[in-house]
Amino acid sequence: MNMSFKNKTCPEYFELPSIGESNLGFISVAEFPNNIPFNIKRVYWTYHTPENVLRGHHSHKDLYQLIFAVSGTITFYTEDRHRNKQEFILSKPNVGLYIPPYVWREIKFSHNSVLLCLSSSEYSETDYIRSYENFINSLKDNNLFIDII
Repeated sequence: MNMSFKNKTCPEYFELPSIGESNLGFISVAEFPNNIPFNIKRVYWTYHTPENVLRGHHSHKDLYQLIFAVSGTITFYTEDRHRNKQEFILSKPNVGLYIPPYVWREIKFSHNSVLLCLSSSEYSETDYIRSYENFINSLKDNNLFIDII
């Protein structure tokens, strides 16, 4: 893992270089270790998600992700282990969202949006926390919960 991201516990925007010009088009390249903070073990994308559907509703225990809206607009509502709640709007194909472990997320899609996810490991159902109550309990049980009063 890239050292600048090793201790990050909160989600944040992540920008890849955009190479090209408006009359020819653009390309963005993701390469580990050059500009990606982890070795990519899985890539997936979602599409044709209805606008009235809120997806996500989960967290991960060990997985790191970089997520991009390669088309359309995708809004993430997150809560990290510090109980910080944030909204991230992805609408540029070269600007993504870095999501470390133990970040709860809910995701809203615009019409015809496409989400592309780069993940640090293969799919594992045991890595998922699929209920909000279990997410909060997991933070407490693993001494990851930082209560801000």
